[in-house]
Parts: sequence; structure tokens; C-alpha cells
Amino acid sequence: MKDFISAEDISFGYEADDGQMIPVLENLSISIREGEFVAVLGHNGSGKSTLAKHFNAVLLPSGGACYVDGMNTADEDKLFDIRQTVGMVFQNPDNQLVATIVEEDVAFGPENIGVPPAEIRQRVDDALRSVGMYEFREHAPHQLSGGQKQRIAIAGVIAMRPRCIVLDEPTAMLDPRGRVEVLSTIREMNKQYGITVVLITHYMDEAAQCDRVVVVDDGKIILDGTAREVFTHVQLLKSRGLDVPQSTDLANDLADAGYSIDRSILGEEECADALAALLEAHGIHSTKQAEEA
Repeated sequence: MKDFISAEDISFGYEADDGQMIPVLENLSISIREGEFVAVLGHNGSGKSTLAKHFNAVLLPSGGACYVDGMNTADEDKLFDIRQTVGMVFQNPDNQLVATIVEEDVAFGPENIGVPPAEIRQRVDDALRSVGMYEFREHAPHQLSGGQKQRIAIAGVIAMRPRCIVLDEPTAMLDPRGRVEVLSTIREMNKQYGITVVLITHYMDEAAQCDRVVVVDDGKIILDGTAREVFTHVQLLKSRGLDVPQSTDLANDLADAGYSIDRSILGEEECADALAALLEAHGIHSTKQAEEA
């Protein structure tokens, strides 16, 4: 896989009321390969959302440069191509829904870039099917649940046929069921269609399902690797106001207490198997083992 998004020593700051510049990103560099599924973590104010907005030129760096498929985001002549290449989904779906009928909302983007009507119809149907919302195509968006609205917002981006989608905390306002629905949709986009996905999230269980996890703190990248690699740094993450998946946390508590258990456990099934093995090693048979017997 080639580098698809590349930030090279980018810096960015906001101007405070007193005229002073407040730095948010400081000489940050990161490359994202085409087809990757990357989670970006960080506490509030760490710079993760600011970084995400550089990936489709919502923000431009004050220092360094950001490239999307070789295009410099600071090049105004390339802005249209960059926005078509990288789509964005924000945490509040109501901010991205513009029409009173679902299919009209999904068609809004393609219409605005001059896609022929017949192709718009096909794109809308394909996008709604890809997020499992085709049967709601004639519904009013305001009648849908939060998770359904977010899937419609994602469909609107998919209909633009981007090669990359950046999602800025898309499940932050959803209930647990809505979170599961949206994350399943995101994974499907990545696996089935090869769309590069950058997921900004503060949910560790979501990040654990990504190919790669990047941790941002005070405008710098402090960890970058697979989920299993990153979440072994339990104390570092907690010292920066972040958590780890519950299964990982439990495994580390048991290891700290002297039990022989892998600290890099991520998922619930993996944790359950490790606990069953631990119980067996101490001569105790778990309910799971009893059922299997």
C-alpha cells in the first residue's frame, strides 16, 4: 500500500481573544496508506480533531505541508479534487442532513458536483444499501434514530465516491446500539470497498477493532502501531487521560496481582478464553469449560 495521506511537520494554532497564538499541532508528521483503517485517539484538546480537519483541507497548516494522494492541501486549484477524494463525517449527524427525504439528502452531494441524474440514482441506491438504510429511502431524516441518521450522513459521503472517509467522533452522540450499527458500517466500507478510513474516537473498544491506532497528545504523536501494540502501554495512556479496552485493563490488573496472563489481550472472547485457562491452571473449572464438557 502506498502513502495516501501524508502530513509533514505540520503545525497549527488558534488565535486567542488577546491575540496570542495557542499552538495545537507542533511539527507533527504522519502517513496513512491507502486502504488502511486507522483510529486516532487523544483526550479533549489533544489536537486529534484539528489533525483530522487537515486531511481534507478544512484547515490548512501554518507550518509544514499536508498531501492527499500527492496533492498539497494548500493548493487552492486542487481543493475540489481533495474534497472529492477525502470525505468527512462529523459527530452530530443533524449538522450534515440538509433535505426532508432521506434519498434526497444522499443525492445532495452528487448533484452539487454535476453528476448525471441516472448516475445519481444509482449512487444513492448503492450508498443506502451499503449502510443498510435502503428501505428508509423515502423516510424523513428527523424521524430516524441517532444511529440511523449517522448512517444516512455516511451514505451521503459514500455517494460522493471518495477514496477516503475521515470520521470525527461519529458515535459520540449515539447510544450503545447506534454505536454498534455505525461502527459495523464503517468496517464494512473499509473491508468490502477498500475505502481508507480515519476514525477519530474516544471509545477504546472502537479503536481496538482498527488496523492501526495513533495516539495524539499535546499536538504530538506519542504512540503509533497496531491496537495490540498501543494498548500494552496502559500506564502511559492513563497518564495522558486515556483508558484502554476493559479486557486489556482486567488482564493487566490480574498480571499486576501476580497471575500469569497475557497483558496484550484485547477482545472479550480472547479475555474469556484466557480467564478460563487461568482458572483451569488453578484447578477451577469455569462455566464455559463445564458447558463444553
